[in-house]
Amino acid sequence: MTVATYIGFLRAVNVGQRWVKMERLRAHLSDNGFDDVVTHIQSGNVRVTTSMRSVAKVESALRGLISDEFGFDVPVIARTPAALRQTAADADAAESPLGDDARRYVTFTTGGISADGRRALEAWDEPGERVLVLGSDVLLFLTKPAHQAKLTNARLERLTGATGTARDIKVVRALAEKWGS
Repeated sequence: MTVATYIGFLRAVNVGQRWVKMERLRAHLSDNGFDDVVTHIQSGNVRVTTSMRSVAKVESALRGLISDEFGFDVPVIARTPAALRQTAADADAAESPLGDDARRYVTFTTGGISADGRRALEAWDEPGERVLVLGSDVLLFLTKPAHQAKLTNARLERLTGATGTARDIKVVRALAEKWGS
C-alpha cells in the first residue's frame, strides 16, 4: 500500500476553551487510521501519513476525528510536504511592500481563493498591513502587532469564502525544514 504524507494545520485550538492536548491528539489519530503522527508546538500543527490520496479527504477525516474527540469543531487545512516547502520559499522570496521590518504571517486556506477574493485581498490597504496571495495561501505583512491587525482571520474568510488558519513565518519555516521533505 502506498502512503502519502500530509501536514495538517488546526484552526483556533489552544485558545479560550478550545484545548487540544498534543499527546492526546497523536494517540487519537494513531488509533484511527493515521500513521507516523507527529506534532509541532501547541498551536495545532500535525504531520501524518495515510493511504488517502486527496488533500480534501485528509482534511475532512482529520476534522471529523479531532472534532469528535475534543467536543468542538476543529477545521483542518492540509498541505503536502512539497506544497508547504513551496509556500515557505515563496513567502521568504516575496519583497515586502512595508519594508524589511514587516512581520510575515502565512494563512493556509482550504479550497483555493476565488478571483474576487484574490482581488479583495490584494487591494487591502489598511495602514501597516499588506497582502500577497500565494496560490491557496495568503501572505500577510504587518508593521503592527498581529492582534491589532484589521485583516483578521474572520475578515479574510468573509472576503475569500475559504476557511483559513494563520502561522507566523518562523513556524512555517520550521515546519518546511522539519516536514517538507
